[in-house]
Amino acid sequence: MRETENQPTNEPTPAAYLARMPKADLHVHLIGTVRASTFAELAGRAGLDLPDAPEAIWRDINSLPPDPELYRNTRIPVPQERSPDEPEVSYSLFRASGWVEEALRDADDLTRITYEAFEDAHRGAVRHLELHVDDVPPRLAEAGLGFHGLVEACAEGIRLAERDFGMTGRLIASIDRSRDAEWALDYVRRAVERPHEYLAGIGLVNLELAGPPERFVEAYRLAGDAGLRRTAHASEHAPVAVNTATCLDLLGCDRIDHGYYVLEDDDLVARCRDEGVPFTVISTTSRRSWRPWRRASIAAMVDAGLNVVLASDDPGMFPTSLADEYRIAAETIGVPRARLREMSLRSIEAAWLPAADRAAARARFESELAALDEEFPTGGTGA
Repeated sequence: MRETENQPTNEPTPAAYLARMPKADLHVHLIGTVRASTFAELAGRAGLDLPDAPEAIWRDINSLPPDPELYRNTRIPVPQERSPDEPEVSYSLFRASGWVEEALRDADDLTRITYEAFEDAHRGAVRHLELHVDDVPPRLAEAGLGFHGLVEACAEGIRLAERDFGMTGRLIASIDRSRDAEWALDYVRRAVERPHEYLAGIGLVNLELAGPPERFVEAYRLAGDAGLRRTAHASEHAPVAVNTATCLDLLGCDRIDHGYYVLEDDDLVARCRDEGVPFTVISTTSRRSWRPWRRASIAAMVDAGLNVVLASDDPGMFPTSLADEYRIAAETIGVPRARLREMSLRSIEAAWLPAADRAAARARFESELAALDEEFPTGGTGA
């Protein structure tokens, strides 16, 4: 990790500074925020037939990597062996997420898990949180809850969190890339036919190999025409940079979720650096063997001058938190304090808030950071 003008790499960032610095978490999946204790309660009420205790399942979430042949010649080597902390029996993130969806029974459950996501984030000084929400789970659809009911139930959780924690929040309607283009277009139509103040944009999720981004051009065009913001998971599982370019050029994305394999293309790296494209990155993943690769990739993205914004992704299931991600960035990846401070400010700049609200939030971040800088001056005993 390169040194910066204001902060040498050999000066550690105080843990209290990292924990208390203001943060915006822009890449979080609602289902992935669910606490093990909440899942245990919901699963017990629903009578789910699980292979193990809910807490044990959460402890042993470990998505196994796909065909290693895909990743033989990447610039940053992808580990091919199991990691030493992998459990004997692994549960994939997708399987665990499916069980959560089966356990949800009504709108109140959605409000609850949304509120708890904000409550947990607040403990790590997250001031703004954006949650990916999927289409209505089958059991809730059978109970008569439509897409707009799902959005309103989650929005009520945000309102309660705003009241109790002084936070702000928005929702992102996630397109499952394993579905076809017509399904995606219909999904976005539902989102735009009845605008909601808390639904800020759309995203593209699921394993990148399940569907190329160009499949969803029409859906993204409709969202853009309606004034929704756009992001997509790209260059995460497919070891190519071209998917990031496609998301920028054909889908009109404002941000890129993950994006690690953008490093495969020097020209695209230079373009993204010059344009200030925000990349929401997470050093912790359910694929435990891939964590060293993730962290090395983030370090290279920082060194390349990309607009890296730390996020938590599925904090209830990995487990992690945005505060943990900042700590890992400082202590393991080696990001210096000046750059962490910059990431904090860039995170709120990339938030999908109205301009006036974003400016007010930026001013709050600057004030809080200035107070922390005074409390923990660089080059002193507190640094």
